[in-house]
Amino acid sequence: MNFELYPLILPFGVLTLNFQKLPRSFYTRPTLRVAKDLLGKILVRKIGKTILAGKIVEVEAYLGSKDPASHAYRGQTKRNEVMFREGGHLYVYFTYGMHFCANVVTGREGIAEAVLVRGVEPLEGIGRMKKNRGLQSSEENLTNGPAKFCQAFDIGREQNGADLLGKEIFICDAKRTSRALICTSTRIGITNAQDRRWRFFIRENKWVSKSKK
Repeated sequence: MNFELYPLILPFGVLTLNFQKLPRSFYTRPTLRVAKDLLGKILVRKIGKTILAGKIVEVEAYLGSKDPASHAYRGQTKRNEVMFREGGHLYVYFTYGMHFCANVVTGREGIAEAVLVRGVEPLEGIGRMKKNRGLQSSEENLTNGPAKFCQAFDIGREQNGADLLGKEIFICDAKRTSRALICTSTRIGITNAQDRRWRFFIRENKWVSKSKK
């Protein structure tokens, strides 16, 4: 495992915390386990000397050929090729002709399962996030949705396929979120497999998107 040192500006002051980058083995486990375990982990994006960081607070799981709502349900295409890679890569797609969404690829190579990052609690680089989102002052609605998160963290087409064990985008370990704080619901904005409760989020966190709590 890799150790790197990052200064994070938290609500109660400036701390220097030693965060441990998640190893490949974290991502190659069963997707629903990875989805729940991602809650509370710290997602980091480095842009030059700027560090953007936030706590993952909401996710959705998509289970490849077993899931009619998954982009990989009908097999591999040029668009979804990254989903078929080994766990620990970032699958970024463009939707509605205007938004990017980012997914953490999970499982073994070839199974095409992934976890959509839906909500992130901003921790470091908030000024840059606001600039990316075109917001002036309020942090409300900054990263409480998959497209908002990608815009705030400047994640787009060029980040599709990024290795999460690399140096530009990665996820760091943090204290495991208590199972008592993890809520589940059906997924948002899909037309197929609407009954599957594969959305997971941290209870009463204000950066969780507003639907289906």
